[in-house]
Amino acid sequence: MRRGGSRLLTLLTDFGLKDAYVGVMKGVIADINPTVQVVDLTHQIPPQDIAAGRFNLMNAVPFFPAGTVHVAVVDPGVGGRRRAIALQTTRNFLVGPDNGLFSGVLEQEPIVAAVELTNLFYWRTPDPSATFHGRDIFAAVGAHLARGVPLENLGEAIAPASLIRLPIPPCEQEGNGLVGCIQYIDGFGNLITNIPAQLVMNPTWVLQIHNHQLPRSTAYSAVPAGNLVALVGSHGWVEVAVNAGNAQEQLGVAVGDPVQLQFG
Repeated sequence: MRRGGSRLLTLLTDFGLKDAYVGVMKGVIADINPTVQVVDLTHQIPPQDIAAGRFNLMNAVPFFPAGTVHVAVVDPGVGGRRRAIALQTTRNFLVGPDNGLFSGVLEQEPIVAAVELTNLFYWRTPDPSATFHGRDIFAAVGAHLARGVPLENLGEAIAPASLIRLPIPPCEQEGNGLVGCIQYIDGFGNLITNIPAQLVMNPTWVLQIHNHQLPRSTAYSAVPAGNLVALVGSHGWVEVAVNAGNAQEQLGVAVGDPVQLQFG
């Protein structure tokens, strides 16, 4: 526990910063838990893009201290039949919709316990808006968790196996290499594949994407400005970039497009 008994709390949403939605969530959190430190991971997830939310959350969570509460809201099913959940993993707490948003984190951290958020006492109001569970349920529950409320108090236990998992194409071995796909495109236009660094320890490989064959490099600046480059990014995945440019615009690719990696 930190700062007078309060855990750290992070926020990730697709709300953007034009409207007051994020600020209102922080107001709810502060009203319940005035001492909590709130860290904004991002609020620029493309609207309703659960896969992008999954990727960003998965790659951010390992850099926070154990016991952090991560509130994530990318929720196209808000007000519908999808469950509102809170999870405890071996290191952290997760609060948000049960729609696959937490899939990536759960590949890294086993679940200790999971609950559906059925205890209205820990909501901001027992009559939540059908369009803003981020304010009325998730922010409030996250604030209570961060001040030490036990997970089991928040609702009914659910089986971890029942949680929604987002179907992401696997990276697979094929011949003398690997076949994968683009799983995320960041704000620089870098193409993040689903090929993890631990599978490419061989120092020599070539990545093929859209008829381009790119030998492994160690930095963006290893090629002249405007040229394509393949390397392992800071997040631990093989990526394709353009030195001082935008790989997505140059190649005209999209999430899900295939890539092939051959070892030398």
